[in-house]
Amino acid sequence: MPPRRRPTAAPAAARPSGPAPAELLAGFQQYLSAECGLAQNTLLAYTRDLKRFANWHQESGSPPLAQIELSHLSAYVRALYDMKLAATSIARHLASLKMFFKYLVLDGVLASSVAELLNAPKLWEHLPKVLSAATVNKLLAAPSRDDPAPARDRAILTMLYATGCRVSELANMIVRDVAFDEGYCRCTGKGNKQRMVSLNPLAMAALTNYLETERQTKGKVSPESPLFATRSGRAMTRIEMWKIVKRCAARIGISKDVSPHTLRHSFATHMLAGGAEIRALQELLGHASIRTTQIYTHVEHSRLKALHEKCHPRG
Repeated sequence: MPPRRRPTAAPAAARPSGPAPAELLAGFQQYLSAECGLAQNTLLAYTRDLKRFANWHQESGSPPLAQIELSHLSAYVRALYDMKLAATSIARHLASLKMFFKYLVLDGVLASSVAELLNAPKLWEHLPKVLSAATVNKLLAAPSRDDPAPARDRAILTMLYATGCRVSELANMIVRDVAFDEGYCRCTGKGNKQRMVSLNPLAMAALTNYLETERQTKGKVSPESPLFATRSGRAMTRIEMWKIVKRCAARIGISKDVSPHTLRHSFATHMLAGGAEIRALQELLGHASIRTTQIYTHVEHSRLKALHEKCHPRG
């Protein structure tokens, strides 16, 4: 009896391929916006991440989405590492990928999501940059009379540090979001989730000074007006606020890596150093998960360790 011949695999062209990732991005964007309620900046970041995955999927010759296994997605993660992306960026890429595969399951494209088996990179080794309290004070005092709007710039810097808000949250604030009598402001964070954050006397004074002086020159101010405005009266963008932080940081001679998020990191770390509870800090920062907030316990531990090594006679 002649030996049985193994059946040959079907040609690649004959295999069912299904839609490519790039063909599904429009529906995914609608899902993120309509059903997940993600902020515009988050939606844009997720879209950029998925476009990168779609390009990699096409160029690497990976199998159709219905046939993708964990090994293929692990290869994509290795490719991200090879691109020298920061651990935080890779973690966001993985979050985008998991959200995308979840959408594909809900849409009936996939039966299950293999992306859920992916592990995010360890973030503890990449601790955020934190300014000392003394350096923060110098930064808040950096706006000068030579600047176009020093009262506004000082109020922006003070609010970023006093509240720990994301710069996008501050840029989207309107006058009605500040309750001067009660001493708090309303922040609208990711997913349109709102939270109340107390304002310290320094922030209240900086805001009041700005609203009673420079803000009055930019047309009629109503409760619905943007809290921070340009000279023409339109709402300031997060990029314009970012430039203010960079300019003032350069003026006092601190690192070029300083950004609005540095003030958010500094706020969180200084709050922990002052005795704030981690759960309370999570609410103030608007973190959905306590795991995100816990990175600041590592930052504070690193600071205390360095202080111990510097000051202890046996350090």
